[in-house]
Amino acid sequence: MQNLTPREIVSELDKYIIGQKDAKRSVAIALRNRWRRQQVPEDLRDEIAPKNIIMIGPTGVGKTEIARRLAKLAESPFLKIEASKFTEVGYVGRDVESMIRDLTELAVNMTKAEEQERVKVKAQKIAEERLLDILLPPRKEKEPIEEVEPPEKTLELVKKEEQTPDSSTREKLRLLLREGKLDGRYVDLEVADRVAPVVEIFSSVGLEEMDVNVKDMFGGLFPKKTKQRKVKVPEALELLAQEEAQRLIDMDAVVKRAITRTEQTGIIFLDEIDKVSARQEGHGPDVSREGVQRDLLPVVEGCTVNTKYGMVKTDHILFIASGAFHMSKPSDMIPELQGRFPIRVELNSLGKEEFIKILTEPKNALITQYKALLDTEGVPVSFQDGAVEAIADIAAEVNMRTENIGARRLHTVVERLLDDILFEAPDLAKGREIVIDADYVNEMLEDIKEDEDLSRYIL
Repeated sequence: MQNLTPREIVSELDKYIIGQKDAKRSVAIALRNRWRRQQVPEDLRDEIAPKNIIMIGPTGVGKTEIARRLAKLAESPFLKIEASKFTEVGYVGRDVESMIRDLTELAVNMTKAEEQERVKVKAQKIAEERLLDILLPPRKEKEPIEEVEPPEKTLELVKKEEQTPDSSTREKLRLLLREGKLDGRYVDLEVADRVAPVVEIFSSVGLEEMDVNVKDMFGGLFPKKTKQRKVKVPEALELLAQEEAQRLIDMDAVVKRAITRTEQTGIIFLDEIDKVSARQEGHGPDVSREGVQRDLLPVVEGCTVNTKYGMVKTDHILFIASGAFHMSKPSDMIPELQGRFPIRVELNSLGKEEFIKILTEPKNALITQYKALLDTEGVPVSFQDGAVEAIADIAAEVNMRTENIGARRLHTVVERLLDDILFEAPDLAKGREIVIDADYVNEMLEDIKEDEDLSRYIL
């Protein structure tokens, strides 16, 4: 993240997302500002608040994808959540602070995985020694050498290998293990028995303090259960390596780093913010919408949330909200919340030209995905330019006639188009190339395109 300028961030986003230049610029600036904030003097650093963003645009134009790719670029903890899942305190539903707990949990898992990767080589070496101890227990001092022979099958393998006269049995065994010649053998391994803790029934969404206290109270009363498993050597090596990696990392340091990471680089994507921003008359099933906004306000504004890992400040978490705003507009939100989302970006609807680019240009283009899927069956597929244009044309036309769901329409159109090929691919002759042209596209989709009722329910 340190080395990426706003222009480079936009360039990276261009590899996956077509169009939406304004939105890409806004998120690129927001991401770069985080790095800039880390460089300013410490006394001023805490005063600089993140500039939260509202993306306004219909479904399927790239709002979620922009936020997700941005988080990957920054290697930040990223949480996508629908604002409509929340309800005002006192109603049945998720409380707003739960998203901070979820984000912290993600950050802990990310940091823990990175630490485990860092100690992976060391853990594998220790795991190898432990596995060798299981395969060939070390000889006790008073025990005669004859009584510590390796298991019969392993000993036969050792004898077959041509080794230097002075190499020990253990080193021969190590060589066999590394060459994979013991992969077929089973060993008895003692592993932790994963039983769901009974105390979980006491904790519920929002009762975080109780969750922590109950586990602290009862966690140490019962010894950890273990069980014997008979597993093959490669699986045993992997299980032992995981166990050793867990022991090698300092969880206190991991949690501390994860909390800092959440507070300084966390990104929360609040989807469907428009569903809680419509003006209310004061009663009915949607009465809690304004209450949700008031609950969101302190979290977005900056508060301290209690999680099972400790207290987490939300002052510098970046919030990116999005919504179609068909039935409402950003100004319908309560004024205090509007002020916490100073950057407004409007995303454009997508048409035929954008669909053609989406089908072919991005690194994860839809046609590239289907080609790769069919290559696994040994059935190469090629799309002519006319076919791509015809697919884009049909998707744009159906979007115009029925509900506009943006680029998501392409998925349904292409899936419908390739339905027969995907079904018959395993039975087709291997290596036989299938060429899809405009005529094939029109033939497969003509009836559905013409019949508005059918296109409404199938495409």
